[in-house]
Amino acid sequence: MPKLVRLYIQSIAVGLALSVLFLGALIWLDIGGLGGLILGSSTGLVAAAMLIVFNGVIFAGAQFAYVIMRMADHGDGPRGGRAIRLEPVRVKVEARKSMPGKTFRR
Repeated sequence: MPKLVRLYIQSIAVGLALSVLFLGALIWLDIGGLGGLILGSSTGLVAAAMLIVFNGVIFAGAQFAYVIMRMADHGDGPRGGRAIRLEPVRVKVEARKSMPGKTFRR
């Protein structure tokens, strides 16, 4: 199995584990009455499964993005962006010549 696919599957597993922990914390702390709704409803199992799957997608995506960005090769080059120095530039501007019927203000 390619390393990238293995890494993606590991990220999905971590994301789903974080999602289960997150749902457990939501039910245990009863944030917004969510724990009471899930435990007291006949369709609470469906709601819990949906929360696990949808939060798992978010957490797995964030985990995978974090791991991929940490894999960047920094090498011996400069770290960070270039410093940009802004300096004023003098521009020679000639005065406008008046046009017939137009008045220009300075």
